[in-house]
Amino acid sequence: MDLTVRPSKLEAPIDKIHPMPFPGLNIDNVPFFAAIAAVAQGQTLIHDWVYDNRAIYLTDLNRLGGRLQLLDPHRVLVEGPTRWRAAEMMCPPALRPAVVVLLAMMAAEGTSVLRNVYVINRGYEDLAERLNSIGAQIEIFRDI
Repeated sequence: MDLTVRPSKLEAPIDKIHPMPFPGLNIDNVPFFAAIAAVAQGQTLIHDWVYDNRAIYLTDLNRLGGRLQLLDPHRVLVEGPTRWRAAEMMCPPALRPAVVVLLAMMAAEGTSVLRNVYVINRGYEDLAERLNSIGAQIEIFRDI
């Protein structure tokens, strides 16, 4: 399979982003929309009503230049567009928010460091290598 990517202008949706039964948005995919909403023009409300406190970890994107406001343990307001910037930080303990942070780091100019990536390695086998195979520049190191 090949992909063609073209520049486009993303605009924040009128309605909130939240999980829904099939054919709606799967709960596991909700956190990824924080990164998408962060580059869209306008404000996006993400309501992760299934998991307690998972929305809190999305605010880690603020360290990378995002503008996310935690409204309560289930809702975060995302303001875009974002110009990502490099940072050094600890990996969130929740799998999907951790990968969202990694994706934002990949979009930032400069070098970012994400420490303690056990949760990512546990959930996505060889993710760094697979991303490198499609053009990412991720270096794995062991900090002693």
